[in-house]
Amino acid sequence: MARVDRHTRLVGWLKVALPLTALAILSTLFLVARRIDPEAALPYAEVDVEDLAREPRMTAPNYAGTTEDGAALTLSAAEARPEAEGSPATAEGLRLELATPDGGRTELLAATATMDDAARQVILSGGVMLSTATGYRLETAEVAAKLDRTGLESRAPVVATGPAGEIRADGMVLSQDNRTPGAYVLVFKGGVRLVYQPGG
Repeated sequence: MARVDRHTRLVGWLKVALPLTALAILSTLFLVARRIDPEAALPYAEVDVEDLAREPRMTAPNYAGTTEDGAALTLSAAEARPEAEGSPATAEGLRLELATPDGGRTELLAATATMDDAARQVILSGGVMLSTATGYRLETAEVAAKLDRTGLESRAPVVATGPAGEIRADGMVLSQDNRTPGAYVLVFKGGVRLVYQPGG
Protein backbone atom coordinates (compact mmCIF):
# COMPACT_ATOMS: atom_id res chain seq x y z
CA MET A 1 0.00 0.00 0.00
CA ALA A 2 2.89 2.33 0.87
CA ARG A 3 4.43 1.60 -2.51
CA VAL A 4 1.21 2.64 -4.34
CA ASP A 5 1.06 5.84 -2.22
CA ARG A 6 4.63 6.70 -3.13
CA HIS A 7 3.89 6.14 -6.82
CA THR A 8 0.71 8.25 -6.63
CA ARG A 9 2.55 11.06 -4.86
CA LEU A 10 5.40 10.97 -7.43
CA VAL A 11 2.94 11.16 -10.32
CA GLY A 12 1.14 14.06 -8.61
CA TRP A 13 4.41 15.97 -8.16
CA LEU A 14 5.45 15.30 -11.78
CA LYS A 15 2.09 16.59 -13.03
CA VAL A 16 2.91 19.90 -11.38
CA ALA A 17 6.71 19.99 -11.83
CA LEU A 18 6.98 19.11 -15.53
CA PRO A 19 4.62 21.84 -16.83
CA LEU A 20 6.34 24.39 -14.55
CA THR A 21 9.76 23.30 -15.89
CA ALA A 22 8.50 23.64 -19.47
CA LEU A 23 7.21 27.16 -18.73
CA ALA A 24 10.55 28.10 -17.17
CA ILE A 25 12.49 26.88 -20.26
CA LEU A 26 10.17 28.75 -22.64
CA SER A 27 10.42 31.98 -20.66
CA THR A 28 14.24 31.81 -20.64
CA LEU A 29 14.20 31.29 -24.43
CA PHE A 30 12.30 34.54 -24.88
CA LEU A 31 14.42 36.40 -22.34
CA VAL A 32 17.78 35.21 -23.72
CA ALA A 33 16.87 35.55 -27.43
CA ARG A 34 18.55 38.36 -29.38
CA ARG A 35 16.56 41.46 -30.02
CA ILE A 36 15.72 42.05 -33.68
CA ASP A 37 16.55 45.39 -35.20
CA PRO A 38 13.62 46.10 -37.58
CA GLU A 39 15.72 48.45 -39.72
CA ALA A 40 18.45 45.85 -40.27
CA ALA A 41 15.91 43.12 -41.09
CA LEU A 42 15.09 44.50 -44.55
CA PRO A 43 18.18 44.98 -46.72
CA TYR A 44 17.65 47.22 -49.75
CA ALA A 45 19.51 46.96 -53.05
CA GLU A 46 21.62 50.00 -53.81
CA VAL A 47 20.21 50.90 -57.22
CA ASP A 48 20.18 54.26 -58.95
CA VAL A 49 16.49 54.46 -59.88
CA GLU A 50 16.91 57.58 -62.01
CA ASP A 51 19.68 55.91 -64.04
CA LEU A 52 17.44 52.85 -64.60
CA ALA A 53 14.60 55.11 -65.78
CA ARG A 54 16.94 56.90 -68.23
CA GLU A 55 18.56 53.72 -69.53
CA PRO A 56 16.34 50.64 -69.11
CA ARG A 57 18.21 47.33 -69.07
CA MET A 58 17.78 43.62 -68.42
CA THR A 59 20.00 41.55 -66.16
CA ALA A 60 21.08 38.04 -67.26
CA PRO A 61 18.82 37.78 -70.36
CA ASN A 62 18.68 34.55 -72.40
CA TYR A 63 17.68 33.86 -76.00
CA ALA A 64 17.37 30.42 -77.59
CA GLY A 65 16.30 29.53 -81.10
CA THR A 66 16.91 27.36 -84.14
CA THR A 67 18.40 28.52 -87.44
CA GLU A 68 16.96 27.67 -90.86
CA ASP A 69 19.50 24.85 -91.28
CA GLY A 70 18.59 23.24 -87.93
CA ALA A 71 21.39 24.52 -85.68
CA ALA A 72 20.55 25.36 -82.07
CA LEU A 73 21.56 28.90 -81.12
CA THR A 74 21.72 30.10 -77.51
CA LEU A 75 22.60 33.64 -76.45
CA SER A 76 23.08 34.82 -72.87
CA ALA A 77 24.51 38.03 -71.42
CA ALA A 78 25.35 39.64 -68.12
CA GLU A 79 23.34 42.73 -69.06
CA ALA A 80 21.39 43.92 -72.12
CA ARG A 81 19.91 47.25 -73.18
CA PRO A 82 16.92 47.32 -75.55
CA GLU A 83 16.85 49.26 -78.78
CA ALA A 84 16.31 53.00 -78.28
CA GLU A 85 15.86 55.95 -80.64
CA GLY A 86 18.91 56.06 -82.89
CA SER A 87 20.80 53.27 -81.09
CA PRO A 88 20.58 49.47 -81.56
CA ALA A 89 20.13 46.88 -78.83
CA THR A 90 23.40 46.13 -77.01
CA ALA A 91 24.68 43.59 -74.50
CA GLU A 92 27.66 43.12 -72.21
CA GLY A 93 29.34 39.91 -71.14
CA LEU A 94 27.86 37.92 -74.03
CA ARG A 95 28.06 34.15 -74.47
CA LEU A 96 26.92 32.50 -77.71
CA GLU A 97 26.59 28.73 -78.17
CA LEU A 98 26.02 27.12 -81.55
CA ALA A 99 25.22 23.41 -81.84
CA THR A 100 25.07 22.25 -85.48
CA PRO A 101 23.07 19.17 -86.64
CA ASP A 102 26.31 17.29 -87.45
CA GLY A 103 27.20 17.28 -83.72
CA GLY A 104 29.62 20.20 -83.81
CA ARG A 105 29.62 22.73 -80.96
CA THR A 106 31.02 26.26 -81.04
CA GLU A 107 31.14 28.70 -78.14
CA LEU A 108 31.89 32.43 -78.33
CA LEU A 109 32.61 34.81 -75.46
CA ALA A 110 32.67 38.58 -76.02
CA ALA A 111 32.84 41.69 -73.85
CA THR A 112 30.17 43.55 -75.86
CA ALA A 113 27.60 42.85 -78.58
CA THR A 114 25.39 44.93 -80.87
CA MET A 115 22.26 43.69 -82.62
CA ASP A 116 21.96 44.38 -86.37
CA ASP A 117 18.27 43.71 -87.11
CA ALA A 118 18.52 44.62 -90.80
CA ALA A 119 21.21 41.98 -91.46
CA ARG A 120 19.71 39.49 -88.93
CA GLN A 121 23.01 39.22 -87.09
CA VAL A 122 24.73 40.16 -83.86
CA ILE A 123 28.16 41.83 -83.85
CA LEU A 124 30.40 40.58 -81.04
CA SER A 125 33.36 42.76 -80.12
CA GLY A 126 35.74 43.75 -77.34
CA GLY A 127 37.99 40.71 -77.60
CA VAL A 128 36.13 37.65 -78.90
CA MET A 129 37.16 34.16 -77.78
CA LEU A 130 35.87 31.27 -79.90
CA SER A 131 36.31 27.58 -79.13
CA THR A 132 35.14 24.61 -81.21
CA ALA A 133 34.49 20.96 -80.39
CA THR A 134 37.27 20.01 -82.83
CA GLY A 135 39.86 21.54 -80.50
CA TYR A 136 40.38 24.98 -82.05
CA ARG A 137 40.58 28.10 -79.89
CA LEU A 138 40.43 31.44 -81.72
CA GLU A 139 40.94 35.03 -80.65
CA THR A 140 39.85 38.04 -82.67
CA ALA A 141 38.59 41.59 -82.12
CA GLU A 142 35.17 41.28 -83.81
CA VAL A 143 32.84 38.56 -85.09
CA ALA A 144 29.52 38.79 -86.94
CA ALA A 145 27.15 35.92 -86.02
CA LYS A 146 24.07 35.22 -88.14
CA LEU A 147 20.80 34.63 -86.28
CA ASP A 148 18.73 33.10 -89.11
CA ARG A 149 21.32 30.56 -90.36
CA THR A 150 24.64 29.08 -89.27
CA GLY A 151 27.30 31.65 -90.03
CA LEU A 152 30.19 33.22 -88.12
CA GLU A 153 32.62 35.64 -89.75
CA SER A 154 35.50 37.51 -88.16
CA ARG A 155 35.97 41.17 -89.10
CA ALA A 156 39.54 41.40 -87.80
CA PRO A 157 42.73 39.29 -87.89
CA VAL A 158 42.48 35.89 -86.18
CA VAL A 159 44.94 33.94 -84.04
CA ALA A 160 43.97 30.29 -83.61
CA THR A 161 45.52 27.34 -81.83
CA GLY A 162 44.43 23.81 -82.55
CA PRO A 163 45.45 20.23 -83.30
CA ALA A 164 47.54 21.31 -86.31
CA GLY A 165 49.40 24.09 -84.47
CA GLU A 166 49.02 27.87 -84.56
CA ILE A 167 47.17 29.63 -87.37
CA ARG A 168 47.24 33.36 -88.09
CA ALA A 169 44.92 34.80 -90.74
CA ASP A 170 43.25 38.02 -91.84
CA GLY A 171 39.84 36.46 -91.34
CA MET A 172 37.76 33.35 -90.61
CA VAL A 173 34.35 32.03 -91.69
CA LEU A 174 32.31 29.21 -90.17
CA SER A 175 29.43 28.18 -92.46
CA GLN A 176 27.63 25.31 -94.15
CA ASP A 177 29.66 23.26 -96.62
CA ASN A 178 28.04 23.83 -100.04
CA ARG A 179 29.51 20.58 -101.40
CA THR A 180 28.38 18.38 -98.47
CA PRO A 181 24.82 19.02 -97.24
CA GLY A 182 24.55 18.89 -93.44
CA ALA A 183 28.28 19.49 -92.93
CA TYR A 184 30.00 22.66 -91.71
CA VAL A 185 33.45 24.06 -92.43
CA LEU A 186 35.79 26.49 -90.68
CA VAL A 187 37.76 28.43 -93.31
CA PHE A 188 40.73 30.76 -92.66
CA LYS A 189 41.31 33.36 -95.36
CA GLY A 190 43.55 36.26 -96.39
CA GLY A 191 47.25 35.70 -95.74
CA VAL A 192 46.98 32.48 -93.75
CA ARG A 193 50.12 31.48 -91.83
CA LEU A 194 50.33 28.06 -90.19
CA VAL A 195 53.00 27.10 -87.67
CA TYR A 196 52.71 23.31 -87.85
CA GLN A 197 53.43 21.24 -84.75
CA PRO A 198 54.12 17.60 -85.64
CA GLY A 199 52.22 15.13 -83.52
CA GLY A 200 49.67 17.77 -82.51
